[in-house]
Amino acid sequence: MSSSPNLYLLIALAPLAGAILAGLFGTGFLGRPIGRRASHVITILGVLISAIGSVVVLGDVLNGLRFDGAVYTWSLIGQTKLEIGFLIDPLSAMMMVVVTSVSLMVHIYTIGYMADDPGYQRFFSYISLFTFSMLMLVMSNNMVQLFFGWEAVGLVSYLLIGFWYTRPTAIFANMKAFLINRVGDFGFVLGIGLLFAYAGTMHYGEVFAQADKLSKLTLPGSDWMLLTVACICLFIGAMGKSAQVPLHAWLPDSMEGPTPISALIHAATMVTAGIFMVARFSPLFELSDTALSFIIVIGAIGALFLGILGIIQNDIKRVVAYSTLSQLGYMTVALGASAYSVAIFHLMTHAFFKALLFLGAGSVIIGMHHDQDIRNMGGLRKYMPITWITFLLGTLALVGTPFFSGFYSKEHIIEAAGAAHVWGASFAYYATLIGVFVTSLYSFRVYFLVFHGKERFDTSDHGHGHGHDAHGHDDHGHDDHGHGHHGGKPHESPWVVTLPLILLAIPSVLIGAWAVDPMLFGKFFNGVITVLPQHPAMHELHEEWHGWVAFGLHAFQTLPFWLVVAGAVIAWYCYLINPKVPAAIKSSLSGVNKVLENKYYVDWVNEQIIARGLRCLGRGLWQTGDRGIIDGLLINGSARVVGWVSAISRHLQSGFIYHYAFAMIIGIMALVTFFVLIPQ
Repeated sequence: MSSSPNLYLLIALAPLAGAILAGLFGTGFLGRPIGRRASHVITILGVLISAIGSVVVLGDVLNGLRFDGAVYTWSLIGQTKLEIGFLIDPLSAMMMVVVTSVSLMVHIYTIGYMADDPGYQRFFSYISLFTFSMLMLVMSNNMVQLFFGWEAVGLVSYLLIGFWYTRPTAIFANMKAFLINRVGDFGFVLGIGLLFAYAGTMHYGEVFAQADKLSKLTLPGSDWMLLTVACICLFIGAMGKSAQVPLHAWLPDSMEGPTPISALIHAATMVTAGIFMVARFSPLFELSDTALSFIIVIGAIGALFLGILGIIQNDIKRVVAYSTLSQLGYMTVALGASAYSVAIFHLMTHAFFKALLFLGAGSVIIGMHHDQDIRNMGGLRKYMPITWITFLLGTLALVGTPFFSGFYSKEHIIEAAGAAHVWGASFAYYATLIGVFVTSLYSFRVYFLVFHGKERFDTSDHGHGHGHDAHGHDDHGHDDHGHGHHGGKPHESPWVVTLPLILLAIPSVLIGAWAVDPMLFGKFFNGVITVLPQHPAMHELHEEWHGWVAFGLHAFQTLPFWLVVAGAVIAWYCYLINPKVPAAIKSSLSGVNKVLENKYYVDWVNEQIIARGLRCLGRGLWQTGDRGIIDGLLINGSARVVGWVSAISRHLQSGFIYHYAFAMIIGIMALVTFFVLIPQ
């Protein structure tokens, strides 16, 4: 194979073909000529083709290939073309490899995890469609196709979060995700509309070429800079898709979906779309310090305060979900610091170790017969050795252990925040620094409670809803799920589950050291990402760079490393040596704990103030506007006027000729009088 538009089409459309075949012919929609085995073979084959093609494209891009062209003209409005096209450069090629490789691991993992689920074929169809949507998003060369992919991943995530649609909690979660994303997407559409209105084109390159002209314009009727408003609107879209404060509340609830889709949504695809989009639009964001300040402050709030919520969670998947929220905050801080390449680098490393942690959590859930409460676990290391070691490697990468992949990306984000010259950078630096300790604390809390210490599962009821069903946080909508019987000792997961864990553990350890030099300080992103001289963070990082070995060795002398150690030691002491300490802290800080348990009351505000206020507004508009004005005045009122007019006019239709003659005489007299009185 060689890179060409046909190869790009194959990469994008192969998962779509698998999704269509499994969806139409495996779910009963058009009969069931395709069985369970054929469904997963077809969809995995489609994603495998995309993954191989993406690796080929990345190799060609590293050799200097660039492609920016249309493959189909969808519509022509005046002189404006709306096209389907591809932009192949280092940014899109790297995203293609990450998306397809993580998706491939999730597809293989799903064979074991969803073994006897009645929606098996439907699930494979959905995740392949999700992969297609994400590929269309990252490969696009124009804002129309970007928006198509943006909305498509939102739609499929709605279907996947509510996959077990008989459960009220799943339906509530997917509706919550859908509505919150609509808020963000409203801003996204406004941003695209502003750029199109003033640039006259949807094509990235043509818009970016007019960046200097756009930077001199103001929004009509105000003194607001047009580019600042457009960039903030675009970032509001990213806040919804990438779960930034305050549009983050949907992401923890998306745990109501099956674990494989939790990994796919939270690792390499949907939640990173906003990070990718801001990096792609760096030529515009660079021209607005106000937008960059807004971005770095929002990211810092998420990196610290959403990470703190992970400390009190007892559902293993929700701890990892809050970890995702915090790490997305780190990526956003890097964007605000104009360290776009660092944000994308952390996006890549995070994709591998976070997918590993989610799939590892799913493996634990299988071994625990679908009990997700970490308080019912303990000592699983000897029962699940592969899951244990891979989960440990993912945890070490997440907390930023020197020489692991997450260390190289996370450490550079903290340094970029310290070197940034925009308002809010100091707050972001300290927030990300404290966030290192918080991340270590909640990560090792889960690790120690699950894999070490006393075995607590011998007194639990193994999946009979202990601590979950009553709260709507159970992972599955039915019993057992085909992975063994209730009760008994935990067990290692089947090879289709452990193989993806091993394959994801390798890049979680190695890819940071391998890729840090070319991606951050080499020529990998040359011509793709724009950074202006007035934003010197990357320049300062470059001056202090002496190679991955020296950087890793130097880490042992830095504050972030010792914060990682402090978090690990405190977690070890509190949850293995002296478990009474957390209970005492909880009792003494009951007010703080209540705020954390209520997730800073964001859900309460959304449900009790915003939703209730909108319901009242809607009821008022319905009663006053719809029933009163539209139905009562315009429709029924016009009907009553017609009735009144007809009731009066029918008396004029008497049927007597002399009445009509009299009316004609009166009319002639009125006309004569009118023309006589008008001056000539």
